[in-house]
Amino acid sequence: MITQENALKFLRHRPAISVSAVEKQAKIPSGTLQQSLSQGRQLAEKHLVALDKVLRDYGYSDELYQKARVVSVINHKGGVGKTTTVCSLGEALANKGFKVLMVDLDPQGNLSQILGIEQPEVQVADALIGDIEFPVISLDTNLDISPSDIDLGNAEYQLILMPGGDLRLKNRILPLLSRYDYVLIDCPPSLGKLTVSALYASDSCLITMQPEMAAMKGVNSLLEKIHDIKKNLNPMLTIDGLVFTMVKKNSVHEGIKEAIRQNLPLRIFNTEIKHLVDFQKAQVAGNTISKFSNSSEAAGLYSAFCAEYIDYLQFLK
Repeated sequence: MITQENALKFLRHRPAISVSAVEKQAKIPSGTLQQSLSQGRQLAEKHLVALDKVLRDYGYSDELYQKARVVSVINHKGGVGKTTTVCSLGEALANKGFKVLMVDLDPQGNLSQILGIEQPEVQVADALIGDIEFPVISLDTNLDISPSDIDLGNAEYQLILMPGGDLRLKNRILPLLSRYDYVLIDCPPSLGKLTVSALYASDSCLITMQPEMAAMKGVNSLLEKIHDIKKNLNPMLTIDGLVFTMVKKNSVHEGIKEAIRQNLPLRIFNTEIKHLVDFQKAQVAGNTISKFSNSSEAAGLYSAFCAEYIDYLQFLK
């Protein structure tokens, strides 16, 4: 019999399924399932028995969603919205009821600092170099972070010298995967050992790109690196696609976006993240974007991107 957790997880991953239609087919009182999704109402055993058959007809299986999808948010260039995307997409997923772990794998520690964590007692570097559990700090309902600071830069050098250095991140987060739906890794602006470790540990990667010439010029090198890792280290690695960030409404950005769409053989998400001052204001305030201003255009854009991303993943399933 399906568990309540798995039933709700399946429905959150499949937003196109009508909850009211499922209630009707399972002969569950109207509103019961919606209350369980939004308010945590406990479902009766007879309702779970009825849901088991109905949801299997929709494609549910016991093997689905048993461990987190690990996604590296990546670009070799800095200042192109990687950290903002990890933070804002992670929050948007958590707001939809998914359990999310954000991993700060950038020695600059911007993700941790934005969320008010500076000089953490235990950080990612300690777990990679020492024999300790991967650090996890709870930020909000469904949203956790594994923090970092400049010490991670020293750890990167040590990983180069250590046996199995590329494997350490994957091995450290492995015990955590059953606790989450998504693990989002904020990669550093380089193609060094930390980025290689992240891609080795990931199911997929998401490329963020500001439509500027400087960002565009190195994208082929980035794709070659991803292909090399897929070929030699992680054959299951896929590219989820590219999301445009920090987009301005001018002819230069429009031209570069069109050139990328025409020339890059990968998915370009329809949702574009505009260059909006609210992102900077939220960071200064030490808040996620929806906590800073849930009704802002900035929060709305990442909510829309989150919905598009979930739809894409269900297409893959």
